[in-house]
Amino acid sequence: MPVGVILLLVIAVLIYFGLLHRVLDRMHMSDKVAFVFIGAMILGTFLPNIPLSPGLSINLGGGVVPIVVAIYLIATSDTGLEKMRAIAASIITGIVIYTAGRLLPAEPGTMFIDPMIAFSILAGIVAYIFGRSRRGAFIAGIFGVVISDIIYALGVTTRPIGTVIGGAGVFDAAIIAGVIGVALCEIVGETRERLQGGTAKADKKPRENPEMASMLVKDEENSSKEGEYSNDEGNN
Repeated sequence: MPVGVILLLVIAVLIYFGLLHRVLDRMHMSDKVAFVFIGAMILGTFLPNIPLSPGLSINLGGGVVPIVVAIYLIATSDTGLEKMRAIAASIITGIVIYTAGRLLPAEPGTMFIDPMIAFSILAGIVAYIFGRSRRGAFIAGIFGVVISDIIYALGVTTRPIGTVIGGAGVFDAAIIAGVIGVALCEIVGETRERLQGGTAKADKKPRENPEMASMLVKDEENSSKEGEYSNDEGNN
């Protein structure tokens, strides 16, 4: 079973048990929509490829559906700036992965880790840097890998006969890259929020405590004086 399919199944289980609810909320995606896209990607990998031209076709689960997911997330973005940022991050990620594939050895055994994993990690990091948000990083991760495959398929005249856009390796890399991009945003974002929250609390305490202490002292002094006056009036 492809790595991407296994990862999608794990994500589906986590969504079902509510463990990714906050991540989906921040991406403005509901559980139902996520399940639809996950099911479509998994099912699409086992369906016949869609022919585009002689010797070139596109995989439904690894090519068509990720493109649809990316377009959906871009279209539902909150602002025009976020949409442009996601598109730009996807293009940058695609160019980086295509360039890395041309410069680095892509055959298994030529690198200390599997090239597909290496390119996925690289895509996830680039997607995180330029995506600037969980939604943007996920779009750039999956869409960037697909864009790099499209550049290779359409731009290389010596491509092998029977080239498939979004084939098994690309499908796995796209899913892994998207997950890595979102995970980096989540980890870095949560860490930053905790550090800022802790710093803010630490800064507030020394500033607020003296003021609160002086106010309490003044209240106690005023209350004691009022008590003395009332006792004197009662005695008189």
